[in-house]
Amino acid sequence: MISPKLLARILGRGESLFAETVAQRQKELRQMIGSSRVLVIGAGGSIGSTFVKVLAPFRPAALHLVDLSENNLVALVRDLHAERLAPRAEFATYAVGFDEVEFFHYLRSVPRFDYILNFAALKHVRSERDPFTAMRLLRINVLANYNLLTSLSGLAPHRYFCVSSDKAVNPASLMGASKAFMERVCLDQADTIPFTSARFANVAFSEGSLLQSFVQRIARGQPLAAPSDVRRYFISHEEAGQLCLLACFLGANREIFTPSLQANLDLRTFSQIAAMLLEESGYVPLLCDSEEEAVRKARETIAPGGAWPCYFAASDTAGEKPVEEFFGLNEKVDGARYPNINVVTGPRTSSREKITAAVTQIIKSRQLPSWTKEELFTAVRSVVPEFTHLAKEANLDDKL
Repeated sequence: MISPKLLARILGRGESLFAETVAQRQKELRQMIGSSRVLVIGAGGSIGSTFVKVLAPFRPAALHLVDLSENNLVALVRDLHAERLAPRAEFATYAVGFDEVEFFHYLRSVPRFDYILNFAALKHVRSERDPFTAMRLLRINVLANYNLLTSLSGLAPHRYFCVSSDKAVNPASLMGASKAFMERVCLDQADTIPFTSARFANVAFSEGSLLQSFVQRIARGQPLAAPSDVRRYFISHEEAGQLCLLACFLGANREIFTPSLQANLDLRTFSQIAAMLLEESGYVPLLCDSEEEAVRKARETIAPGGAWPCYFAASDTAGEKPVEEFFGLNEKVDGARYPNINVVTGPRTSSREKITAAVTQIIKSRQLPSWTKEELFTAVRSVVPEFTHLAKEANLDDKL
C-alpha cells in the first residue's frame, strides 16, 4: 500500500490533473455513458481496472468486462461490490483473450456495444529480447487490433478506444513502435469505426512497473536497483483512468489525449523514487558499487531504520529513451481545450497499402518454422518509418 502522502510527493501534486475537467463535464458524461453499452477489454489490468472504477459511477446501461486473467476479473468484481460500484443494470465478465475464437463467438452473441475500450497489450520494452516474444508483442498489440476492427461488420461501435503510450512517439523500442503501429491501424479504420486514444506518462506503481517492483523487493528483503539517469513523468492510476474516460467519451474521431507538459509534471529519476520509498518504509539507501555487492549486503539482517542496499547506475539497456515525448514534431496539437491536457488532433498516419502489406508479412512470418527480429523490425518500419531502435549492451533480463 502506497500512502497518499508518498504518492503526492512522487507526483509533485495532491490533486488529480484531470479532476476539474471530469467535474465540469459531469452532466454530459453521465448522459452519454448512462445510455450506452460498454465493453472493456483488458479490464483486469492495473489501468483497465482503474478505468472501470472511474467509469462505473456513471452507471452505463450495460457493462461487460473481458480479460485473459480470471483471477484479475474476480478481484475487480469484488472491488466493485465492496465500493458499491457494481452496475445495477446488465453486467457480465468473460475470462477470454480478445484475439481468441471464443471472444468473437461471444461478441456475436450479445447486442452491439456503443463503446469498446481496449486496454489489453504487452507493455514491456523487454518484450523485444527474442524473436518469439517479439512476435507475440506484435500479435497482441497490432494483429489482434487489426483483426478485431476488420471483423466488426454489423457490430461496429460508435467509438473504439485503444490505449497507447508515450513510447509510440519517435519509438526507440519495438514495444513503442508496436503502439505507433496500433494507432495507425486504428486511424486507418476510423472512417467506419471512430477511434480515439490516450498517450500518457508512466503510471506510478502500475502492475509490472519498476516502482511496483521496489515495493515487492522491500517486502522480500531484496536489494533495490534502478537507473540513475532516466527521468520520467508519472501520473496516478486515477489520472490514467480519467484521461482515458475523457478521451473515449469527449474526444473527436482520430484524436489522441495526452497530459500537458505545462501541467507542472515533475521529472523524477527512478533512483530518486526508490530513495523516497525507502524513507517512507523507515530505511535509508546504502549505495553499492555493483549488483553483486548489493545482493551480498541484502543477505544481512537490515534493522528498522537501517541502510538498505541499492545499486543505482546509468541505463545501458536497449530500447530505453532518456526522456518521454507525448507528440511528434509533425503532429497537430490543441493545448487550449482542457486544463492540463493536450489533444493531438492530427496524429501521424500511414497508408492502408503499407499497413496491409506489413500485417500480411508479419502473419506470413509467423506461419513459418522460424523468423528473425530483423524481419519483424523491417515490417514495422514500413508503417512506422521513424522507428529507430536504440541498441545498447544489455537487455532488462540481464539486470538485477
